[in-house]
Amino acid sequence: MRRELWRNFDFWLYGDVVILCVFGIVMIRSALAGNLEISLNSQIEYVIIGLIMILVLTLIDYHYFESLAHLMYWGIIFILLILNIFGQATFGSARWLSIGPIRLQPSEFAKTVLIISLAKYFSDHMDEKHGLRWLLSSFFLTMGIVVFILLQPNMSTSIVMMVLWFSMLWVSQIPMKTLTILGIVGLLVIAGIVVWIFVSPDTIPFVQEYQLNRVRNFIAPDENARYGDNYNVEQAIISLGSGRWTGQGYGNGTQVQLRFLKVRHTDFIFSALGEEFGFVGTISVMALLIFMVLRCLRAARKAPDMFGSLICYGVATLFFFQMSVNMGVNLQVMPVTGLTLPFVSYGGSSTLALALAIGLVESVIARQEKRDEIV
Repeated sequence: MRRELWRNFDFWLYGDVVILCVFGIVMIRSALAGNLEISLNSQIEYVIIGLIMILVLTLIDYHYFESLAHLMYWGIIFILLILNIFGQATFGSARWLSIGPIRLQPSEFAKTVLIISLAKYFSDHMDEKHGLRWLLSSFFLTMGIVVFILLQPNMSTSIVMMVLWFSMLWVSQIPMKTLTILGIVGLLVIAGIVVWIFVSPDTIPFVQEYQLNRVRNFIAPDENARYGDNYNVEQAIISLGSGRWTGQGYGNGTQVQLRFLKVRHTDFIFSALGEEFGFVGTISVMALLIFMVLRCLRAARKAPDMFGSLICYGVATLFFFQMSVNMGVNLQVMPVTGLTLPFVSYGGSSTLALALAIGLVESVIARQEKRDEIV
């Protein structure tokens, strides 16, 4: 049985993740620019654990997580509740839970838990009429986690979760008319929030002043600002532009090494990559990330059942949206957020959570022959 599992194992997907992780470590080493407060060794340890986790999860039947979906859902809500009470605040948000020397960001794992929970709900209710009750039940299932993440506050992760809900609705064969109405309502809500930010920002719940400033400066940037809220975005654009076609060379990026570019090892590692490896480097990383998304979509099409298919579609959405937003922030086409570039940015929680998601996809792939036997 185990031999059959490894025969179906997607080595292309796993190899792609390995390459991204190794390249991420290489870039983080350069981006730290001598910063001794951040440990590169810890990132290497998380990467090794994550890669092993993928292999272990391949051996575990993904249906096991289906049976644990309710427990995982309420478990992550409990952890997020504890986090909002006792969590460690960083940059104005209580997102970190410290257990001795270990610091974890539960909201990263909540994304995968939501994918599993929605996959179970939609697969269990496939034969039901996709009416208002079905729609609202999935919405409140999503909001059960989103509310606690908004309280941190963590707007970017909350948006990711709503995108996951919308995309998994789409693949769950929701009527196109209903999906269109939801899309229009969503756009109207976004437009209303933007107007609200400029008219009466003090009355907006779950949002901090720095988050409001990010949106304001994206929509109406202050051209005279030099060291304010626009500073890092401007440095990111300078970094990308100075890299030209092939970059300034590894460890030779002036914006990175002279530390003009802030948070260059996390949110703005794409700009650091562009400065040192140029257009060729950024396109190469984009190709690796897109290839990973395509392998997840391929797994979704070949999945033995709807539950497995929905997991793979959810993971593909997670990676595609997160990479798009991170790159969009670096290219100044989206407001600044805290979303990492998958497997490239520094962050133990992000690395482990994304490895968990890939492990689930590999578990689905390893059992795809069962569908062929049934057919």
